[in-house]
Amino acid sequence: MPPTLASLVHHSALKLTVRAGADRLDVPVRWAHVSELADPVPYMEGGELLLITALKLDAEDPESMRRYVRRLAGAGVVGLGFAVGVNYEEIPKALVDACADEPLPLLEVPRRTPFLAISKAVSAAIAADQYRAVTAGFAAQRELTKQALNSGPEGLLTALAAQVDGWAALYDASGTVVAAAPDWAGRRAARLTGEVERLRERPAPASSVVGGPEHEDRVELHSLGTGRRPRAALAVGTAAAPGTAERYAVHSAIALLTLTTERSRSLHAAEQRIGTAVLRMLLAGEPDHARAVAGDLYGGLLDAPFRMIVADSVPGARATASGGDRLGTLAEALESAAARSGEAVLVVPEGERLVVLAADGGAAVAACVAWAADLKAARTSPERAATEEDEIVVGLSAPAGPIAAAAAYKQAEQSLSVARRRGRVLVEHEQLAAGSVLPLLADDAVKAFADGLLRPLYEHDATGRGDLVASLRAWLSRHGQWDAAAADLGVHRHTLRYRMRRVEEILGRSLDDPDVRMELWLALKATSTDQ
Repeated sequence: MPPTLASLVHHSALKLTVRAGADRLDVPVRWAHVSELADPVPYMEGGELLLITALKLDAEDPESMRRYVRRLAGAGVVGLGFAVGVNYEEIPKALVDACADEPLPLLEVPRRTPFLAISKAVSAAIAADQYRAVTAGFAAQRELTKQALNSGPEGLLTALAAQVDGWAALYDASGTVVAAAPDWAGRRAARLTGEVERLRERPAPASSVVGGPEHEDRVELHSLGTGRRPRAALAVGTAAAPGTAERYAVHSAIALLTLTTERSRSLHAAEQRIGTAVLRMLLAGEPDHARAVAGDLYGGLLDAPFRMIVADSVPGARATASGGDRLGTLAEALESAAARSGEAVLVVPEGERLVVLAADGGAAVAACVAWAADLKAARTSPERAATEEDEIVVGLSAPAGPIAAAAAYKQAEQSLSVARRRGRVLVEHEQLAAGSVLPLLADDAVKAFADGLLRPLYEHDATGRGDLVASLRAWLSRHGQWDAAAADLGVHRHTLRYRMRRVEEILGRSLDDPDVRMELWLALKATSTDQ
């Protein structure tokens, strides 16, 4: 601990006597300063023990002493040392009363005790306190390093929490708590997710303080990593601001976790290179070679049903923002979800595109669907404008195995294409396969084709010379059965035959051609759908 007025009073060589403020002697002393100025306040920083002989003071004037003591207390001076036997044989009553009223501790310094001795005692005590702090800091660093090597981040957090007499938590790149110590701290740390997300928006290294005297604790948040995007974050909760020794421990933990993070980054890059090779082998129809290269890296991912996820940024977004950053956010979310569930996931960046192989029904696929739902909600929210991340589109394949990896990749690309045309965030291939082809007719290009194909018939009907469009629709819906179609229209079948000949004449196409009938039917559906 730093020196206090009490420790100076108990210093056997100084022989100091307390004359006022005996109940305030536990205050720390930052320095001992000698000044005979009538107003030394402009030269004070706070926390000083001021030593005087009253050379230039009217120490016997009560009003003058009240003003003097009041200014000292207001400037943060923690005590006043008065040397007797120099200008005054004893401390004037006016000064004693003023210090008692403020209250400001007043120490009587005997003539045989030089001010220099007091200054040396304070300096020695401060140096000893700093040495103890540094020594404790080095000891904490050794303990944290040992725990990091033997027990990983969990052991390091446990040691850090003990060093600061508080709690500690580690967040991953998505802002999710991955470890906390003690166990109860996980709930407290989870409530700070929003603060962690705001911290991650700043380049590393960055830090912030949450809470204070009016909160249950004081929490320091520190980003971890050396890149532009922090890879993780550390939270340290304490009852008060950490002291020097505790600060050493926190900084040591940050350094060790940053080293772990950067090492993980290198391993992650190596895994991505392996993942790229494995994916190419799968798409080339070489699952056995892919398994041999992957080894145990992806567990049973290559043997169980998996989903292929392809994510891309819409063309208009690439000119204004970095698609890689947005896709990186999605990749981090999927990897974090898989890590928390203990499942393997293969993530391969391909320029402006992201390809992911994830277990069917696993946490990564669920995180992808949830992520897309959040972006969809953000697009429709009146309180939030569209962000760059809203420009990502995702295609999700049906479940597949290693032999069908190429087919799954094609399915994901098809789903991605549909998502882009429909303005959707995510489309699953199963939705396309299980649904109707009619929603696909909502494409603007299909509608333009349909309008062009049927326009001559609509223009004919607009003159009031018949109802060729309705007749064509009824005839096609009845598969060319004249009597049934005529009955639906309420006309004679000869009338319907005449109308169909007029359709052929106007369009210049034969209704005997099945391709023509198909195109006309789809054109009629495209012009009538609201999708």
